[in-house]
Formats: sequence, structure tokens, C-alpha cells
Amino acid sequence: MDIPLSTIAVVGLGTMGTGIAEVLAHAGREVVGIDTDEIATAQSVAALEASTARAVERGRLTEEERRGVLTRFRTFTDLQAAAGADLVIEVVPESYEIKQQVFRALDGIVGPATILATGTNALSVTRLAADSAHPERVLGLHFFNPAPAMKLVEVVSSVLTAPAAVTAVTALARELGKEPVAVGDRPGFVADGLLFGYLNQAAAMYEAKYATREDIDAAMRLGCGLPMGPLALLDLIGVDTARTVLEAMYAASRDRLHAPAPILRQLSEAGLTGRKSGRGFYTYEAPGSGTVVRDALTPLDAKPAPGGRPAVRSVGVAGSGTMASGIAEVFAKAGYVVVLAARSREKADAAKARVAKSLGRSVDKGRLTGEARDDALARIEPAGSLDAFEDVDLAVEAVAEDLEIKRQLFATLDKVCKPGAVLATTTSSLPVVACARATTRPQDVVGMHFFNPAPAMKLVEVVRTVLTSDEVHATVRAVCATIRKHPVDCGDRAGFIVNALLFPYLNNAVKMVQEHYATPDDIDAAMKLGGGYPMGPFELLDVVGLDVSLAIERVLHREFRDPGLAPAPLLEHLVAAGCLGRKTGRGFREYAARR
Repeated sequence: MDIPLSTIAVVGLGTMGTGIAEVLAHAGREVVGIDTDEIATAQSVAALEASTARAVERGRLTEEERRGVLTRFRTFTDLQAAAGADLVIEVVPESYEIKQQVFRALDGIVGPATILATGTNALSVTRLAADSAHPERVLGLHFFNPAPAMKLVEVVSSVLTAPAAVTAVTALARELGKEPVAVGDRPGFVADGLLFGYLNQAAAMYEAKYATREDIDAAMRLGCGLPMGPLALLDLIGVDTARTVLEAMYAASRDRLHAPAPILRQLSEAGLTGRKSGRGFYTYEAPGSGTVVRDALTPLDAKPAPGGRPAVRSVGVAGSGTMASGIAEVFAKAGYVVVLAARSREKADAAKARVAKSLGRSVDKGRLTGEARDDALARIEPAGSLDAFEDVDLAVEAVAEDLEIKRQLFATLDKVCKPGAVLATTTSSLPVVACARATTRPQDVVGMHFFNPAPAMKLVEVVRTVLTSDEVHATVRAVCATIRKHPVDCGDRAGFIVNALLFPYLNNAVKMVQEHYATPDDIDAAMKLGGGYPMGPFELLDVVGLDVSLAIERVLHREFRDPGLAPAPLLEHLVAAGCLGRKTGRGFREYAARR
């Protein structure tokens, strides 16, 4: 098998097959595109002509180079055209029966040295290989969509795969400008193994009417920096494809988090498979279009706050940590008078000094004028007691994530704050209603979950309890607009939107390492290169703090009682050993000691 992979056949010329063919042709390979559907082959050629024309317009290709790419791509409708290929990559529909038919036919067409690669992201490579006449030459080569843009390629070995075949395709992936990650054969591999569990939970969250599709997607984009929200991504991938992947994952794991949400079956069987059909979780301008259009589920424009609740003019922020100072900065920059109260005047002054330092950095970077900085600082009044909150219209607590501490603080706010003041907690995991019940006015209590760093992050989860009044809810949403944050509505349950979707994904990544399936480096690379994530799960865990992550995962497990949410033992062991991430110098990785 130590031969150059110069001629490569791609079987199946849908979106993925066409994208892979384009990558190969650009890299100088002779590409044989095969699809039994003549329309598909014509569309594939047209897509390559259009993409290369755009590349010429943008100066990325010369006209001569474009002609070379087009010349190297030939299409056929008969599998016999693969006879002279050194490597065949199949990307036909995710069906064992269809893929096995292709592999059996190829056994009688290609030479014994030809490598056969499946592009599956859900089915067993081992099962496909075992059905081949030469199982040692069969492996998985999983590109990500869109193939020309995405850098990750998962190279999947079965127990039957010859090392020479793996070496050859790994070298090819690097020559294509991709980042190959070697993984074993299990449904979803690394990237999709983590991604689809998260997508499934988002679909279940939407199906339960916990939050709107728009709020779920906005929360994950703005709260985690993801390129797309989960429901929009399901529509892009294809709801039917996602269901197939999850069915395969559940068959292997029996983890309820992988059991496809019923709405995926309902949409699939109704033909509402996402962008390709013109409708899925969202409605699109036309089949194949990415342009979302209004439908019956599109929310109406926000209405002004009902009732006669007075506008918020002054804000109290309780706390002296990073989050408290960040929230104080946000309100002060938006023109609010801010009372920043801590347990002592010295702590309050230190918190204001932190705000001054942050504003100074904004001035240095040209994001803020010196005058605006001075005006914002002048609006912040440090105080050593919550008694200073007697005239505020909105009180926001940002103290330690300890329910008893928060309950005591809300009992004090109840006594200090004037009637009609809105009382908000920034908790990320504790029950808001428990804070509300510590007061005599639970209708005025709401959650305002800011994300760290508060000045930079655009998201605020607005958490209503069953006791929160409509007027308070509307007032807080209006305040979010004033401070230029994007509010998303959610109910009072553990994790709200973001943490309820994020931390099971992080926990599953830890389980992959614990089971020796992949390394933290490979998993981080897979999620950044294959999913477009700004940080890999282990980078993020070390930044958040393993102790904080474990606490949130325990809250989620306690709330939902799902065995799949139980914290990974490896995470518990690291926390017990004091390896908490960057703040201690060691977590999943080691860090240079802070000076």
C-alpha cells in the first residue's frame, strides 16, 4: 500500500462529496466523481465551476489554475470508473445496506492495493470492513462540512485496518492542508460524538417549550461564542441525518442523552429535514436556501413594559468580585447611577478601582474616550453596606454561588430596598425562586445571568420564576436593551439554557479521555477545527475551573436525575487532587506558575 494516492474516486456527489472532490482537485489530484444520478453529477460540476469562478474573482486562483482544477475533475454514473483509483472515498447516504453494496461492488472493480474509505460519521467502520473482501484496506475518512473550509479530518481505524493504509491517508490529509486526527471506531467518533449529544439536548429543550428556538440559538452563539446555534445547525446538517447519527450513538452507548428527541423523528417523517427541504426548526426561503423567513413561530416585536412600573434610573450592584465590578461597569457606561456595595468600604473601593482599570484599557484600545471613562466612573458610588440601596430601582446581586449566602442577602434587600424595586440574582445554577422566597415580595425577584466578562459578553439570561410578575420581567428586558445586551427568556431550572447545554458536552469530553478514546489535545483540535468552537472543551474546563464545572454538573445531575449527567469520575478525581485548572497551575494541562 506504499503508493502515491494520485487518482482518487469520490462516490456520491452530494454536498459533501462535491466539497471533497473540490479539495482534492485543488490539491492537484486526478478526481473521478461518481454518482448514479446524472442530475447530481451535473450539479457537482456546476458547483465546482461556480466556486472556482468566485476564487478567480477574489484573486485566490488564476484563470489558468482554474482550468487545471476543472480539467482534473471528471464525472461518471458507473462505479466501474473507479477501476484505476488509488483511493476511493464513499459519501453515499448513511445506510449500511447502501454502503455495503458500494463496497461489495468495489471489491470486484478496484485493484487489491486500492484503499477504500467511508465518509460515515455514524455507522461502524468495522462492520463495513468485515463485509469487504479486503477488510485491511478499509478505514474511515470523515471530512466536515463545508469540506473546502473546514480543517479537520478524522482518520478512523477499525481493528482490521492495516497501518499502511492509515499512514497513506493521514499523509494525504496533511497534503490537502487539513489537520488529521486519528480515532477509533465508535459512532460519532470525536467531534460528532460530542456535538450530536449537545444538539439532541437542544432539540429536547425546544420540544419541552422551555425556550424559543431563537433564544436557544442566540444563547449558545452569544454565551459560548459558537458560530451557529444548535437548532440552526441541525437544519444545516439535516434533521434526518442527525436522527440517524443519534440512533447509532444510542445503540452503542445506551445513554439517554443520545436517544433522539422525539421531535427529530416527527420532523424527519414529515419531510421537514432542514435547509435542504426548505423547512425544519426554521422556515427557509426555498429548499437549499440558508435565508430564514418568518413563519407562525417567529416572535413578534417586543412590546413596551405593561403597567405603570417606573423606569429604572439607578442600580445597586452587590459584590466586590470580577463579575460585580464588570456588571457595575456595564450599567455605568450605559448612563445609570450605580451604587457598588461590598462587605466593607475598602472592598467596594477596590471593586471600583477594578472598573477604572478596565475602562482605562478600553481608552487605550480606542474603544472609549477619556471623557466617557471619567463620566462612567463618576456614576459609580462605592458603599460598605447594603443600606446604600435604599433608593435604587434595580438591585443586582453578584456574590458567591452559595444559596444560603444569597438567601441572607435577599432577606436584607427586602428590608432595605424601596417598594417596587426589582431584585435580581446573577446565579448561574441555583434556584432563583429560593432567593425570591427569602423576601416578602417574590413577584419582584428575577434572574439576570450575565456572562463573564460582563462588559464584553452580549448575553443575559432573564430567568422568570413562577412568582415573577409580568411587569418585572418586561422591565428587566427593557433594561437589557438599554445596556446593549441580548436578553433570552428561560424558566427557573438548573443550568438555564447555556449551562444546561454546555456542561453535559464538557462532561462527555472528559468521559472520552477517561475511556482512553482520545487525548485532550485531539479532542480540543477536533472541536475547534471540526465544529468551529472558539475553545476546545479542555481549554474551556481549565479556564472555567474544574471545581466550578464539577459543581454545576452536580447541580444538573441532581435536578434532572439522568444517569448520563453524572459527573465523570476523572473530573471528580482531579478536583479532589486540587488540580482545578489555570488558577492552580494544573488541570487537564499544566501551566506556568503565576508571578
